[in-house]
Amino acid sequence: MANPDSVGQNTQDAFGSYRIAFAPATSLAATGNAVVALPILNGGIGSGSYIIRRITITNPANTAGGTVPSLATANVTVFTSNDGNASNAVTTALGQVLTNVTAVNTWQDLTLIAAAATTAYTANALFLKVGVAVANTSVNVTVWGDVVSF
Repeated sequence: MANPDSVGQNTQDAFGSYRIAFAPATSLAATGNAVVALPILNGGIGSGSYIIRRITITNPANTAGGTVPSLATANVTVFTSNDGNASNAVTTALGQVLTNVTAVNTWQDLTLIAAAATTAYTANALFLKVGVAVANTSVNVTVWGDVVSF
């Protein structure tokens, strides 16, 4: 059983539509596996499980200053492991292009794999892989879901 303090003031042991992971200002400027770790409930999931409902990419920024570059060519995937193994993908294994993230105040939900509709995940963290980078860019990555057990 995880420490309830890991989800702030929430004291219930099951709750829905909750931000279960968040990575602010995540760089998309370089390719690679596990560019950023998304610890579930800030690392407090322990032996519990959760359902992923959606993963949203928001708040594009130019890390060098100036106009936000279009991320329409960026390609990302989210995994339950840090090795990029396609069998551990939560979103489309070949990656998803961020066609809607083209300027300030744009966002996009990633397409989850079909198995996400019936899987309760237990990994303590998710990992973002950048397949195609866009120089001088960062985004927020938010995972929304339901806590099954805590």
